[in-house]
Amino acid sequence: MNRTTLSLIAGTTALAAVTGFAALSAPDAPDTDTAAKAAAQLPVERTSLLCPAPSTSDLAETSYTSFTPVTKGTGSGGKAELREAAEESADASADGEDKGKGKGKDDAKSGEDKPAKPVLTPKEPGKPVTGDSSGGDAPALVGTADGRFAPGWTVQETTEVAAGTGRGLQGVNCTAPDTDFWFPGASTDADRTDYVHLTNPDDSAAVVDIELYGKDGALKSAVGEGITVPPHSSEPVLLSTLTGERQTNLTVHVNVRSGRVGAAVQALDDKLGGDWLAASTDPSGSLVLPGIPDDATSVRLVAFTPGDADADLKVRLASPSGPITPAGHETVHVKGGMTTAVDLGDVTRGEAGSLVLTPTDRSVPVVAALRVVRGKGDKQETAFIPATRPVGTRATSADNSGKGGTLSLTAPGAAATVKVTASAGSEGGTPVSKTYTIKAGTTQDIEPPVPGGLKGTYALTVETVSGGPVYGARTLTASEGGVPAFTVQTLPDDRGTVAVPEADEDLSVLQK
Repeated sequence: MNRTTLSLIAGTTALAAVTGFAALSAPDAPDTDTAAKAAAQLPVERTSLLCPAPSTSDLAETSYTSFTPVTKGTGSGGKAELREAAEESADASADGEDKGKGKGKDDAKSGEDKPAKPVLTPKEPGKPVTGDSSGGDAPALVGTADGRFAPGWTVQETTEVAAGTGRGLQGVNCTAPDTDFWFPGASTDADRTDYVHLTNPDDSAAVVDIELYGKDGALKSAVGEGITVPPHSSEPVLLSTLTGERQTNLTVHVNVRSGRVGAAVQALDDKLGGDWLAASTDPSGSLVLPGIPDDATSVRLVAFTPGDADADLKVRLASPSGPITPAGHETVHVKGGMTTAVDLGDVTRGEAGSLVLTPTDRSVPVVAALRVVRGKGDKQETAFIPATRPVGTRATSADNSGKGGTLSLTAPGAAATVKVTASAGSEGGTPVSKTYTIKAGTTQDIEPPVPGGLKGTYALTVETVSGGPVYGARTLTASEGGVPAFTVQTLPDDRGTVAVPEADEDLSVLQK
């Protein structure tokens, strides 16, 4: 998926203007020192996040947490806010025609005349702000942040559902708008109810194609083409309405023809609870899927390669003691254009781990995700772990309470040192930082640091200090009637800064 979002491109453009049209600063005949000069990393100036409608269950209890880490180099101005988006019917037709259920285009249109009031507005970077809603009428949210609130802005949506389809704990990081998303791990099985939530933040309509790929290749679907998402609105699309085929393991490709959207899959199971399936990282020859809980009773790998070429991948588990090859699953063969699923069982065997996929020979781009199950019998719960980008400079996890949470960090290559900072609490508390060393080829589960005198919830930031790439995930847990409810969110780099070339000569004449 193209993760260089339009908001970051806009941020780069704005920063270039601020620094004196840096893109034009190179002299006609640059010397070696000038050519080798590194670009400056400056904070982004504006970003967007989109939160899907959390649930249709009357028993749903949803909390939102908004947080921006303190970033050097920002000014004193700016703001961040989330507003309600109009919701299209889940039964809307491919051309966007409303079928009369939920809020339709008339509601979206009226919202243009009278903008929705902000539902969550942080007061300062470094301190989370929270909100909540009850029942099944909570809408999708459209958010923007600028100035000092933009770099690293993170919003977490967490929902507890006491009973019914998808009961348990569901969590998702609100996503930046983009034009291309891959979701391996979706399903149209009889026990599953999976929706693709599409949210459009812009003033013009977005046009989206949804493609489904099963074990034998692409599934025929005329109604998945040309789906219109009106401005400032959200539309949940039920996967089973796009095809008549029942398939346990699917890969969903969301391709935006016009405009941009935020996309996430809500996967709800009649027996195994449910959770949000976030998009896999860009198709790549090597992938890391971090944060498999130590008490996972079942782990299923779902992989897909978008091209025609087959992919052969080595499967390794980065455990606390080092890399392990799962018995009987040393490699996996992924046929081009077909979804492959491999049941790994209780692959962690009582130890936390991360799955590492690397090519056995030539590199073929692949996307992948894990479906993880905890519990036994009728007390089981499901969560998903997509392949993710490394932590990089900094990654952020919001909505931590000081209990029922685990931070999982893995260094699949060289050893690495990271700094983990617990922010101030939403209602009080003092930030705390700790440094950890992750040995090469291992995964380390740590109990996150907690702010001194914590009141409310807090955020965690993970920063790479030295060494090789680190990948991370945060797990939240809860007890729901004896069910080991949980949800996992990966921790990719927040891309709060962009590279801007330094100006090497006075361009004031060019600006007159």
